[in-house]
Amino acid sequence: MISVRGLYKRYHNHHGSDWVLKDINFDIPVGLNVGLVGKNGAGKSTLLRIIAGMDAPDKGTVTRNCRVSWPVGLSGGFNGSMTGRQNVKFVARVHGDEEKITQVIDFVEEFAEIGKAFDEPVKSYSSGMRSRLAFGLSLAFDFDVFLSDEATAVGDRAFKAKATKAFKGKVGQAGLIIVSHSEGILKDLCQAGIWLHDGGAIWFDDINEAIAAYHKSTD
Repeated sequence: MISVRGLYKRYHNHHGSDWVLKDINFDIPVGLNVGLVGKNGAGKSTLLRIIAGMDAPDKGTVTRNCRVSWPVGLSGGFNGSMTGRQNVKFVARVHGDEEKITQVIDFVEEFAEIGKAFDEPVKSYSSGMRSRLAFGLSLAFDFDVFLSDEATAVGDRAFKAKATKAFKGKVGQAGLIIVSHSEGILKDLCQAGIWLHDGGAIWFDDINEAIAAYHKSTD
């Protein structure tokens, strides 16, 4: 279960700032796939980062009674001076156990398909190579809930197909909270939906109803 209570978030600047999220309350049971919908700037990615524990609310709480992933495919957390292999080994030690480190490294090396670059500093990587490494690393662990922010929009056509297939396989074994501009992906993967609008969050038991509410607000 992921429980969000009385959550408020805004980003301060010298012009003053409105609440991006205000008084957000919902519960997501483990095993339920939920899509976050709303216009650009509605706070979808912000909410996802807060659920992941990568950002903190100004007020309120997020309770995670399960293992929650970082946003799948996120590539901003790598140490650029370390090689891909070293970065993967470090994360494996933090999130896994010593017995599985080799297994995680082997999986990421095979999945990312970046060849000899796996043993070169990440700062030398292209954005696509970083994304491949990040995607493989995200899928190397068995989380109870996976978070995804446009996760499958990485790499060339062949890698996107591979990533989508692998991602769907993981989602079939765990819960999912996803942000995507593709309504087809949301309808394909999610049962429920959360519509973010004017700082608030409205829960829908049916993802199609969440998408319909979003469409109505933009007409």
